[in-house]
Amino acid sequence: MGQSRQESLSFENFLHQIGGYAVIDGGLATELERRGADLNDPLWSAKCLLSSPHLIRSVHVDYLEAGADIIITASYQATIQGFETKGFSREESENLLRKSVEIACDARDLYKENTSASCSSRNQNKILKDRPILIAASVGSYGAYLADGSEYSGIYGNEITLEVLKDFHRRRVQVLSECHPDLIAFETIPNKIEAQAYAEIMEEENISVPAWFCFNSKDGSNVVSGDSLLECVSIAESCKKTVAVGINCTPPRFIHGLISSMKKVSTKPIIIYPNSGESYDAQKKEWVQNTGVSDADFVSYVNTWCEAGASLVGGCCRTTPNTIRGIYQALSHRASSPPK
Repeated sequence: MGQSRQESLSFENFLHQIGGYAVIDGGLATELERRGADLNDPLWSAKCLLSSPHLIRSVHVDYLEAGADIIITASYQATIQGFETKGFSREESENLLRKSVEIACDARDLYKENTSASCSSRNQNKILKDRPILIAASVGSYGAYLADGSEYSGIYGNEITLEVLKDFHRRRVQVLSECHPDLIAFETIPNKIEAQAYAEIMEEENISVPAWFCFNSKDGSNVVSGDSLLECVSIAESCKKTVAVGINCTPPRFIHGLISSMKKVSTKPIIIYPNSGESYDAQKKEWVQNTGVSDADFVSYVNTWCEAGASLVGGCCRTTPNTIRGIYQALSHRASSPPK
């Protein structure tokens, strides 16, 4: 296993070292499928932890080569409960969670071993090979575990209480944090109650790894459940372990307004990694083609997002290494000017 957490590097120092703006990686499932993986399974991309971990490592390396400063583990849909449903023991399930972090760390080590610094300045629009690279351990929502599209609605039913969600997520967050990633990435948070569950777990369990909280929206105003974005961000802001708040898996056209809203209640760095703008059909379990934006159009938003206040930018579903390469190039021109 490669080294995990970047030693003695706070999130604030990390951003400072790379010029004030960071690049996050892009879609994982899209790239796994392009490499031949069959993800038609409730485990989705986490299925590759079982069948083809080498493909996950390959995707991580591709994103690093494209300029990503942060890579997100293949644990979004990896849950202890989901693995147990497939017949794995509790110990085996926890080991698969650990494996997701190990693969990302190995990819970082492989990238650094096989490349050397090609320039001394990020502003030269070339990738600085020995830059600090962070590993973010992904935690998907309860709806992602259900694999029924409810992560895009946030409607779980009255029986899913705060305590139920805390019990569902607690051990998973503990196991991932014990692997010492640089960050915990709470992604695609669809409602207020799940944000509260995450915040309380981070405080109650005395998790030492910092976290970011990213919500998703389908109307550009609220999170997908209809809960107030401002209330959700305020919950994340109140958690002492939170180092960034933001939006992911949301159409690019909504991002500028959402950044402006978040800045009203948050003092944290703002992280943005939208999807391609395509729509997901939960019944057919597939993305609706030709409803998104091109890589060029996606990247054209980047400067506007940064001017609005974003410090970290990447891509989510249906974005590719080409998208991330474009984001890297756009951010390279801004690196000498600190974010607002």
